[in-house]
Amino acid sequence: MRLALRRRKQAQLPVPEDAMRASWQCASLLLGYPDEQLVAHLPLLRATLARLPAVVAEPLGRVATAVSAAYDAGRLDELQTRYVDTFDHTRRCAPYLTYFAHGDTRKRGMALVQFKQAYRRAGVEIGDDELPDHLAVVLELGGTVDLEVALGLVLDHRAGLEVLRLALLDRGSPWADVLVAVCATLPPLDGDESTAVARLVAAGPPAEDVGLAPYEIDPRLNPHPALDPSVEDLAASLHGGRS
Repeated sequence: MRLALRRRKQAQLPVPEDAMRASWQCASLLLGYPDEQLVAHLPLLRATLARLPAVVAEPLGRVATAVSAAYDAGRLDELQTRYVDTFDHTRRCAPYLTYFAHGDTRKRGMALVQFKQAYRRAGVEIGDDELPDHLAVVLELGGTVDLEVALGLVLDHRAGLEVLRLALLDRGSPWADVLVAVCATLPPLDGDESTAVARLVAAGPPAEDVGLAPYEIDPRLNPHPALDPSVEDLAASLHGGRS
């Protein structure tokens, strides 16, 4: 692993670099919309998982099995509906890393620009029609292009990642296992990070529905709060530790 990455305060990673890259690439695919294209990738994905540590292979394998089972039963459309309900209509399950810290505020617009700059450092250009903080996009960057840059983005938004993991677990979502696997590749939370997670669980993302320039507010980031899990349930999950 690169010297710059080794020098990070939290550079002691639980899995080897090669396994981390492969895990993130698989996680990126499984966090995507469950369509027939994803089904077509499942054989190769399973072959990759067979070579990975159990701590990531098992949870990612469960997601792959859920997609395969839905397809075989002719119920892929039901899984697709559940995907949209989870990620597009539930505020605490928004798959955008900067959303948890900034909500729909001016600060989020600045954070998105910083993400695009990080992508450019890795030699990747993200179009304005794609939000660069989508977790699947960041994981793909780490898995296929530049792990150091992607890891920096993830660690800088670790609290939001953990809140998303807790929210998906609280809903009993099959995609919770993607977050379980990704978090298993990261260093343990330190005290400051645990405090940040608890604060985000209690308060939720800030609200200010203006000022995302140069990004327009994506309607997926203005979902239906009534579908959110309760603060009490998420707090209980946090205090109970990782599932």
